[in-house]
Amino acid sequence: CVMRPTQQIIAPPKSGIKPGRRIYAVGDIHGRFDLLLELLHLIKNDAGANQDNVLIFLGDYVDRGPDSRRVIEFLAKPALQDFKVIPLKGNHEDMLLDFLNGEDLAPMWLGNGGRETLNSYGVDTAGLIGRSVSGVAVEKARTSLRSAIPNAHLELLVSLDLWHREGDYLFVHAGLKPGVPLGQQKERDLIWIRKEFLDYDQDFGKIVVHGHSISNHPTISANKIGIDTGAWRSDILTALVLEGGHRRFLST
Repeated sequence: CVMRPTQQIIAPPKSGIKPGRRIYAVGDIHGRFDLLLELLHLIKNDAGANQDNVLIFLGDYVDRGPDSRRVIEFLAKPALQDFKVIPLKGNHEDMLLDFLNGEDLAPMWLGNGGRETLNSYGVDTAGLIGRSVSGVAVEKARTSLRSAIPNAHLELLVSLDLWHREGDYLFVHAGLKPGVPLGQQKERDLIWIRKEFLDYDQDFGKIVVHGHSISNHPTISANKIGIDTGAWRSDILTALVLEGGHRRFLST
């Protein structure tokens, strides 16, 4: 991957972020552990001697890319000095948990990167190819994954928060349903919503930082910032950096 220069963007003068705090929000990783390592290197160099750093992951750690297991392993044991790590839940973590719990959504999950996640945990997916997948093959894969996935990974997956607030910013995987107070938002909207949220140009009360919806570059409007740059297929994993009244981006 080619390292791209940091993009500097001036934000509104008031952000409500605690003085001295630097926030790094990372977009959808989708099994690209190689890009995660590259971006973490950039982030740690950028943080330097700053000691109040918050590292927020916006969800979709698994599926599509080859190393979902290694991404989850890192998030379960981040071991980063001077960083508070906050991983949020994405719709692909939701699909993985539903598969493990026996929900009847295997064809959708497998068609959206689930096979790659199974492979990363050493589960044979030879019988899960094609449009018509037998129930026997699905149950065999489910049983194998339940045996292969470490307890620490499961504990992480079931403990993921749906959103996080810092000053005037709200971090969430997919977005918010317009007109609904934060405390009344439904989980499905927070991790799945797309068009209704993306088309809304009115104030949400906070500037919403989200992933889920892929774009070639970060998308910025008055009420939202999208940072899913399609790492699994573009080789570009993006982080938004917030400090005081400034915004900028780091990317692989």
